[in-house]
Amino acid sequence: MDGSRPSGREFLSFVKRESIDSPDLSIVDATEPDLLRDIFPWERPPALVLDGVSVPTEVPAELWITDTTFRDGQQAREPYTQEQMVHLYGLLGRLGGPQRRISMSEFFLYTKKDINTVVECLRRGDGPKVTAWIRATSKDVALFEETSRRIRAETGLELDETGILTSLSDYHVFFKYGRKGRREVLEGYLALVEEVLRAGFACRCHLEDVTRSNVMGVVVPFVRRLMRLAETHGRPVVIRIPDTVGVGVPWDVAALPRSIPKLVYLLRHVCGVPAEWLEFHGHQDLGLGIANATAAWMYGAARNNGTLLGVGERAGNIPLETLVFAYGGFRGRFDGMDTRVITEIVEYYEKALGHRNPDFAPITGRNFAMTRAGVHADGTLKNVEMYLPFDVEALLGVAPRAGVTPYSGTAGIAFWLQATYGSSGRSFSKDDALVRRIHESVEGIFACGRTTSLSDREMEALVMRLGGPESGVTASAAASAVPVEADEGRG
Repeated sequence: MDGSRPSGREFLSFVKRESIDSPDLSIVDATEPDLLRDIFPWERPPALVLDGVSVPTEVPAELWITDTTFRDGQQAREPYTQEQMVHLYGLLGRLGGPQRRISMSEFFLYTKKDINTVVECLRRGDGPKVTAWIRATSKDVALFEETSRRIRAETGLELDETGILTSLSDYHVFFKYGRKGRREVLEGYLALVEEVLRAGFACRCHLEDVTRSNVMGVVVPFVRRLMRLAETHGRPVVIRIPDTVGVGVPWDVAALPRSIPKLVYLLRHVCGVPAEWLEFHGHQDLGLGIANATAAWMYGAARNNGTLLGVGERAGNIPLETLVFAYGGFRGRFDGMDTRVITEIVEYYEKALGHRNPDFAPITGRNFAMTRAGVHADGTLKNVEMYLPFDVEALLGVAPRAGVTPYSGTAGIAFWLQATYGSSGRSFSKDDALVRRIHESVEGIFACGRTTSLSDREMEALVMRLGGPESGVTASAAASAVPVEADEGRG
């Protein structure tokens, strides 16, 4: 580390001094909102302020993934049916494995469908812990308590935890709640949290928009008060760190409130939040969601929150599947998580739910294991590891594939043939006569103006027509199977 930069211990002293400058456990009130315009100018992108202060990494002994598919994810799409949610919950359980590394999922309680879904998922008992999510109102707290008691009385099952929306930034405090002021709003949150704890339930506090908040004047005293409530009532209070509009950054040398490493470090060591009670919740607005989630794990938060396929508002949430592979990177193993279930999840979303998963989505997209460049196909023919990050067939149940375009070359054609027909025992190289005949035909198709890649069906028909593996099919039958666009080269 550069000797001119403060050490981790000096940073800890710095943040402690900052908090001591304010009355201990007292929220710094304000009559007007501080929107941090030097960092968030609105007319320009958020400013990346570097303070040159580093903090040490501190990966927790245990890492966990949590799910908000049925809450935050559902807000961004057509509502799921009860049957769909219960089915997806089962897939989450299989993905999380016997150790339940996907440890928790949260649900609304506002409709009969919501409550019936909660009951059915509790009855299954084979997936993440079922928890609720409510707004910070007395009405919602009463709804949670009454619903939980009714479920226990009728089924003997426990719904014993809820998340509460506790928005902290001045953007929310002043404009969502009618300019009540920080202290009044946050004292209201604390009273509701205490009511939940006093009733015998665990609580999660979602520090909404914390990456645009006054950290030392609002976040620190509020979370300290929450930790005191947890100690008083002997119940967990999980602290969720929502990067609500995706402005967080994964670098420790960035300044608060945007630095995820500094937020996590401060919550752990100044506010006293145990690692297992600290959970990051990211968004992809500026493309840093998974990097921020990785930083949260790296600097001391044990939990990371996401949604299946990253479905969420605006640019989306952190995809659970990327968290699964990030977990594997940290641990060097998946601890029982079944990564092949990811492909089943994609198929269910596309076939049963009509969801269009982006072709270029990391891990789950159709193009993830596909190459269209001839030079890449040539490398893959020589060694499949050359252009893939891991064994996609073993971990995802997806074979490496080639797309046929004007740039595929003979190597791309050979790779497509090998991927399609290699299981029959035949091997193909770019010097094969069949490969060259197909390549000439493909070049002719694109020379006539076609602009889209050839589909597998079109390629299979072309192979049959040119006497390839399906040589048992007559030439006329093969020719009739070729779509006019492919045969004549029109797009």
